[in-house]
Amino acid sequence: MRIILFLALIFRAAVVLGDIREITVNDDLRAAISALGPGDHLVLSGGIYGLDSRFNITVVGTNNQAIVIRAKDGDDVLIEMNTGAQNVLEIQDSQYLKIQNIRFRGGSHGIRLMNSNFVTIEGCEIFETGDVAISANSGGTYEGLVIRGNHIHHTNGTGEGMYLGCNNDACRVKDSLIERNYIHHTNGASVEQGDGIEIKEGSSGNVIQHNVIHDTNYPGILTYSTVGNGPANIIDGNVIWNTNDFAIQSAADSIIRNNIILGESIGLQSHQAGSPSNQQILHNTIVTDGDGIEVRSVSGTVVIANNAIYSQSGTAIRLISGSTDLVTLAGNAGSGGISGSTVGYVDGNGISADFINGHFDGSPPIDLFPVAGSALINAGSGLHVTTHDFNGDSRVGTADVGAYRFQGDGNSGWALTAAFKMLTLNMTVPNPPTDLTAE
Repeated sequence: MRIILFLALIFRAAVVLGDIREITVNDDLRAAISALGPGDHLVLSGGIYGLDSRFNITVVGTNNQAIVIRAKDGDDVLIEMNTGAQNVLEIQDSQYLKIQNIRFRGGSHGIRLMNSNFVTIEGCEIFETGDVAISANSGGTYEGLVIRGNHIHHTNGTGEGMYLGCNNDACRVKDSLIERNYIHHTNGASVEQGDGIEIKEGSSGNVIQHNVIHDTNYPGILTYSTVGNGPANIIDGNVIWNTNDFAIQSAADSIIRNNIILGESIGLQSHQAGSPSNQQILHNTIVTDGDGIEVRSVSGTVVIANNAIYSQSGTAIRLISGSTDLVTLAGNAGSGGISGSTVGYVDGNGISADFINGHFDGSPPIDLFPVAGSALINAGSGLHVTTHDFNGDSRVGTADVGAYRFQGDGNSGWALTAAFKMLTLNMTVPNPPTDLTAE
């Protein structure tokens, strides 16, 4: 009986792993992919896989037997579409598929998802595309996407780093994770829009965390309303600078926390069917020469708490229009004052006195960790403390204002720079509960 059980376990493991096949640039890439079944791995050896006609993947794995297409360890693999009339890669009618450590260049869209769920795009580089780098906007509901650790840059055309979902809830992305990507230079002369990450109306329950975004034409991160399709979207622990628009813009149904914004602002305002409601802006650090947080057309509950906002020549917080009596303000500090309310904000000691290396230049190098004696230490509202900070460290109930929890030995986390954000903790924030409200 033990021998039978042992053999059964071996067989089960073999089925889960599937076949592993390695190909070179001289092999038929399309044929190799079309032959993949649940649990199979296709390993691409180094070189340029040049294409000049549609490259479409239609493969289906399972929850326990994902299909993997990846570069050989240590090899530089480039898939290049040599015509702007086709996308570099289309993933259609697929599930439980992982694309890892491959570079994509040219074409129209870089990677376009079409009617696919539980797809992971990880460790890839998507660049010099004729349009958006990664899109999921061809109808239906996309569920369980993971877009992690990708380098996206120098797009053209509409130029978004990611365009996820459709206008007016015509399609949507739900319960997906977008983390630790490095997105920059979606602001070239040919770019018409150029958001860093755009989450369209009706999308819900998504976590957008620990991304580094700079040099965008439109907002670094833009989210619309969920229109009742599911829980709020979380925007957590990102760093954004040098946009030609808001750093973060959101219409409704969002939790915006622990982000660092340099030279720009957070804007809550109406877009399509949504207007500011069911939103929390918590523990962000914003350093800007203009306004720090702007809120227009309020229609529901909004909480703005424990943010460090230092404006050189504008207003720290501006409540501009709508039912501003529905906005709760608490524990915010910085410079520039407040407009539209008289509570929930106090002046700090100044940007150079409150941070290790604070300035208004609008880009790194900068260190916005509080110094000993900073006005931000224990100055927040205990009712609105997040569980963790920008570094992923537990706040353990301390109400320090801004993206960082103060520690006497200084900032032991990742130094802000134009590169991937590194965390000492391998932390993934769970999706919010379905009954979450902004209080």
